[in-house]
Amino acid sequence: MYVLNHNMHTVIIGNGISGVTTARYLRKHSDQNITIISKETPHFYSRTALMYIYMGHMRYEDTKPYEDDFWNKNKIDLLYDEVLQIDFKSKTLQMNTSEQIRYDNLVLALGSKPNKFGWKGQDLNGVQGLYAYQDLKLLEKNTTEHSVKRAVIVGGGLIGVELAEMLLSRNIKVTFLVRESHFWGNILPKQQSEMIAKHMINDHHVDLRLHTELDEVMSDQNGRVKEIITKSGEKIPCELVGLTAGVSPNIEFLKQSVLKTNRGVIVDHFLKTNIDNVYALGDCAEFQAPAGPGRRTIEQVWYTGKMMGMALGKTLAGTPTKYSPSHWFNSAKFFDIEYQTYGWVGARLKENEEAFYWEHPKEYISLYMVFDKQTSRFIGINSFGFRLRHALFEKWLNEKYTIDQVIASLKDANFDPEFYKSVETDILSTYNKTFNKSITLKKKSLLNIFGR
Repeated sequence: MYVLNHNMHTVIIGNGISGVTTARYLRKHSDQNITIISKETPHFYSRTALMYIYMGHMRYEDTKPYEDDFWNKNKIDLLYDEVLQIDFKSKTLQMNTSEQIRYDNLVLALGSKPNKFGWKGQDLNGVQGLYAYQDLKLLEKNTTEHSVKRAVIVGGGLIGVELAEMLLSRNIKVTFLVRESHFWGNILPKQQSEMIAKHMINDHHVDLRLHTELDEVMSDQNGRVKEIITKSGEKIPCELVGLTAGVSPNIEFLKQSVLKTNRGVIVDHFLKTNIDNVYALGDCAEFQAPAGPGRRTIEQVWYTGKMMGMALGKTLAGTPTKYSPSHWFNSAKFFDIEYQTYGWVGARLKENEEAFYWEHPKEYISLYMVFDKQTSRFIGINSFGFRLRHALFEKWLNEKYTIDQVIASLKDANFDPEFYKSVETDILSTYNKTFNKSITLKKKSLLNIFGR
């Protein structure tokens, strides 16, 4: 249904994946006036491609999913400016350089900012995060103008891995501080964490320090970082410190307003805030209750932002649509190793859960599968080193496959031409030995893959 709203004006603050998707889906179903405001970049770009710009694989222009004339063709106005204040009563935005803007619907797609935890010296020159395009430009300046030979990265997550790979591409030595007992310890099971750590240390020469926390960043006579001191008192010389200990919703300028906030902007499952005609989504939104079993109240992942935008665009066009995601999934790269997860896999098993782990004896390939102890129902999987079919795992989770059924159907799950039969056979053999089973592999079936 296409809804005519000639006089309605929807303003979206933020031109990331969630804000842009909202605009696109609203335009598909309505002729409302749409304005996207951003202080980061004039046009939408792929945030996940920032690292490739720094490494010389892409230009900024290559990261824009749409040609610059796309926005005019679709009657979506772009404003490169900063919102200083929102008057929710009069429905107006006070801008930094532009005239005041009035809205009928307001969408907050404000994104995230790198966490800072009050470390001494955290605001020195040469200390930075990696989230926005401005962070990329600052990193370029920091590493080219100041002869950086060694960097310290604080926090063992995905952004930290990206930053490490970027710096190593320019022959900058990297020390990685991780406070947990194993890398990405709040997400990965110990076996896979140890495999990734081994890859980082042996293959990429990362100086990985576990059980190590930052205490203070020390400056030279010019106010630039010269070294860090750990909580154990160790001094590590460096010319750059990367703060990658997670991100938090970018909502500081809203904290004193009538908008209800906690860590993020509080929303219901329609992305509505406590104020009429004001919505929030993406990294800055915090749900009153999780959108499904095992999900979090704040979901800061690219695909969840896109899904929220699809739902909200329809809602704003007149068809109220809940954000109703299915099973959790995510993917990333740890240097050369691809990572995927489907379902609910935690760093530690719950009381009702059991796990099966398999690792290739020579290569960085592994599977970690979680299932219910009593029913053997398959709960989730982490894979490293090969790709799995998303649609198929979605199907198996929906149909409550047992772990035996999943193991027997591994050939259908394979989405990597380099996933050799010997690997599948070895996984099956290890599984049978571990649980005293006699499961056999099913022949590969395209019908199963596409769920027909």
